Amino acid sequence: MIQPLSLKMVKAARSRISGHVRRTPLLQAIALKQPIPGCDHLWLKLDCLQVTGSFKARGAVNKLLSLSPEKLERGIVTASGGNHGLAVAYAGWMANVPATIYLPHNTPPAKADKLRQWGATVIMEGAVWDDANRAALRQAEQENLAYIHPFADPFVMAGQGTLALEILEDLPEVDTLVVAIGGGGLISGISFAAKALRPYLSVIGVEAVGAPTLHDSLKAGKIIELASVNTKANTLAPRQTEAVNFDIIQNCVNDVVLVTDEQMQTAARWLWFECGIAAELSGAAAIAALQSGLYQPADNETVCALICGSGTDGV
Repeated sequence: MIQPLSLKMVKAARSRISGHVRRTPLLQAIALKQPIPGCDHLWLKLDCLQVTGSFKARGAVNKLLSLSPEKLERGIVTASGGNHGLAVAYAGWMANVPATIYLPHNTPPAKADKLRQWGATVIMEGAVWDDANRAALRQAEQENLAYIHPFADPFVMAGQGTLALEILEDLPEVDTLVVAIGGGGLISGISFAAKALRPYLSVIGVEAVGAPTLHDSLKAGKIIELASVNTKANTLAPRQTEAVNFDIIQNCVNDVVLVTDEQMQTAARWLWFECGIAAELSGAAAIAALQSGLYQPADNETVCALICGSGTDGV
């Protein structure tokens, strides 16, 4: 398969989105009441402080700014578990183009309300993201709208890959990145960019036990569609990834581990108590993998855990 992503695209994305998204801080996890055993050199990349509350703004803004005015004329449409929808709504507000967001019925009402506050039209459709996405694609085709895929788009992945550029610049000694996985756009962009710059750096993916989309696909050696998903972390819950993401993850991700909803809940509470960081379940997934010992760093290994989404699950 031809690789649609390049380091040049990621660097171009950084220039394109500059001024429209935030360069988020790195926090060293020190002065803790309950340190995570074995994680003596742990840093947190706080993209929960990104505009709209998650990393998704990077990819959505990069995609929108890559489109011609003619493509944007009638508006933009997407499907989301919440965070990507917020990012697309923000991008639409920023560019003054109408945005329509399809959400599955498992989306928290607070996220739907926030979408409306950004000026988006919200349509509830189906039980999970995959159902909502089919409806979004139908409307995009019928009304000639620009569709922004949440993870299987090279411009979206390039936008998410800008996180790797920031981390490597701010923490050049980093050995391992721990990254949550939903559909795979975030970890595709980050792992591709990180490995392009530092081939021996490790990337560990984290999925929910109830939505092991990439874990099971990697184990099978091919893309599989889950019969169902069962997790409260709805932003980690597509039933299937896409070939473009699967190919990159196969080549650039060292391992994928599975955490329970309870482990993510515990991690979210730890982030709030220890660091004053308000994270949703998916935003705490990387910490859950470390707390539970599913990934155990070596002595003196410098680990960066991505806190990818804000929320009140630990508050």
